[in-house]
Amino acid sequence: MTVFVGLLRAVNVGGHGRLAMADLRDWCTEAGFGAVQTYIASGNLVLRSDLSGDAVAEGLEAMLLARIGVAVSVLVRSAEEMATLAQSTPFGDRGGAQVGVMFYEDVVPESGFESLRGQADEEVLPSGREAFVFYPSGMGRSKLVLPEAAMGTMRNLNTVRKLAAMAQAFGG
Repeated sequence: MTVFVGLLRAVNVGGHGRLAMADLRDWCTEAGFGAVQTYIASGNLVLRSDLSGDAVAEGLEAMLLARIGVAVSVLVRSAEEMATLAQSTPFGDRGGAQVGVMFYEDVVPESGFESLRGQADEEVLPSGREAFVFYPSGMGRSKLVLPEAAMGTMRNLNTVRKLAAMAQAFGG
């Protein structure tokens, strides 16, 4: 079985998109995914499956639609992909809480990052299916709008590192 990290879009601890992580773990197990773990209440999963990454994403999305009646996008990365991202230091030794990793389903052309809306002091580095963003003034204060943001989901680098470590502990 392959170890995957699933990142649910628009799921959080309160308000819109609220989803209990215990329920999510139970539903994933019932759907046939193995060794399911969640990390913090914002839609982070580590699990095992014999399916491809695309099939895992499709299966999770179908399961969530059936369970909660709402379409939730799920982006999936292999344990190896997460390990590579976790080791990335695109902005040197700047803190992991100030560096965000925006996950996309597909590669966003670098030209999409040339005229960003709301950019103040943020630095953006697109890289394949991800974009790294340094938020010197903090993520919460930023007005930056990344291309295709409605199709992606962001995690800070500390969370990426924790998910990679969890996946590694699964033997990923």
